[in-house]
Amino acid sequence: MVQKEQIRITVHVQPNATQNRVAGFRDGVLRVNIAAPPIKGKANQELVKFLSSLLGVSKNSLSIEKGMTSKKKTIAVKELVQDHVLRLLEKYRTY
Repeated sequence: MVQKEQIRITVHVQPNATQNRVAGFRDGVLRVNIAAPPIKGKANQELVKFLSSLLGVSKNSLSIEKGMTSKKKTIAVKELVQDHVLRLLEKYRTY
């Protein structure tokens, strides 16, 4: 049985984008464009919603550990194996 653990992803967020999308994954940092403005936590809420759909987990499985008011954030992900998350993100790698 594979033990699921809490893993962390470093994310650089660009709010006020035209659409939600992954802009790339490089040097261990996931770059994400979010359509919501960075006002009253709207961009953070949209980021959690977007990442949960991307990773196939519930929104409750994600939490912002660091960077609530910064573009650089540390996201904790529960319910997934680290190798699985890295495989999902690998397709977004930019060189």
